Amino acid sequence: MKPGKQIGNYKVLAELGTGAASKLYAVQDPKSKQVWALKRVVKKNPKDQRFLDQTEREAEVGSKVNHPNVRKVYKLIRVKKLLKTVEMHLLMELVDGISAELHPAPTLGRMLHIWTQVADGLAHMHQIGWVHADMKPHNIIVTESDVAKIIDLGQSCRVGTIKERIQGTPDYIAPEQVHRRAITPATDIYNFGASVYWSLTGKHIPTALARGNSLISGAQDDHLIERPVPPVELVPGTPELLNALILQCVEVDVNKRPDSMADIRDTLAEILEGLSESERDMPVQQRSASANSTSG
Repeated sequence: MKPGKQIGNYKVLAELGTGAASKLYAVQDPKSKQVWALKRVVKKNPKDQRFLDQTEREAEVGSKVNHPNVRKVYKLIRVKKLLKTVEMHLLMELVDGISAELHPAPTLGRMLHIWTQVADGLAHMHQIGWVHADMKPHNIIVTESDVAKIIDLGQSCRVGTIKERIQGTPDYIAPEQVHRRAITPATDIYNFGASVYWSLTGKHIPTALARGNSLISGAQDDHLIERPVPPVELVPGTPELLNALILQCVEVDVNKRPDSMADIRDTLAEILEGLSESERDMPVQQRSASANSTSG
């Protein structure tokens, strides 16, 4: 949709991105002149109902979350035809930034600063009973002033939910997501650890969901999942405490992961505070990667 057109009561300023059944726009309320992000989700066939369901879930979760590192959700508008919802408009905070996947932090200090904020936002979600369930660099928007915003709450769920389908992103997905076990804060911790691993090393950890969304042989046996190479072996100079924390986060056994995202936040803050100026400026290794969510 071109700038100047209308979506409901809102004037389109620019198209920001495209999803499977959605488009994201910058829009303005002609009366208040307030600028927002608007996600437009259109149901074109019965299979698209899941995208409406995810949008409704994002609105539900977003209405309960109030944290500076989680994008705010303000309003869900349903468009009906013959009494059936055929389209949804989700009005959200407009965040001026770029994803941590497309523009990862170039130094250790900036990387730790960003992921400490993310951990704080996730800790808030867990405190009020929700799991993000698709944490990855693509779902973190970073502003020019290095403020991190968690986005895309469409796969979020209540703590303890057992999903009928495998949902997640292969390069970051936790074993319990693949095996359709209970989704808990420990799931976000695994996704988070896999994300920090990539941000630091430029490489992905082995997961229970191989490329092509196929299960590894004997996937129900978690011990068959290959252990990741320790980050310090890929990025010499990685602080010992950070190396240990990342590896603990991606333990296949949920009971061996850190106790809480709040603990992770505090540990990351401690690591960052203890860095010398030269350590803060240490380059971290990255390479571009594409990882698409799956909802099988």
